[in-house]
Amino acid sequence: MNTTEKTNENIQTVSIAELQAKLAGENRLQFWNVLTDEYFNGEMIPESRRVALDRIGREVKETVLEKDAEIIIYCAGPACPQSRLAAEKLISLGYENVRVFEGGLEEWKNAGYAIENQTESSAQAAA
Repeated sequence: MNTTEKTNENIQTVSIAELQAKLAGENRLQFWNVLTDEYFNGEMIPESRRVALDRIGREVKETVLEKDAEIIIYCAGPACPQSRLAAEKLISLGYENVRVFEGGLEEWKNAGYAIENQTESSAQAAA
């Protein structure tokens, strides 16, 4: 069963089960926490990195991502608009394989999965 749903603005979503399978697999994907500084409290889903919504244009330019790169983005949870806004931005920049984990940190934590806290040292390591 394919759990990916197509929503408005051509934004596709990914379920928590599908996300777990992707993270456990050997697929090379970009997995981003897109919360802006105003809302970011250091919490990250393991194996993700932080690319704030207001820095996405710069990030894709600096990393030279292929237009078909698999990118999964998330934010705080279903009520948070930042992941959807980030997806719209990436699609407008020509990225073709963008999906949103709409449940975000809220669903991940409610399911009992581990959260990492980004510290100064891990922020530098990700840079």
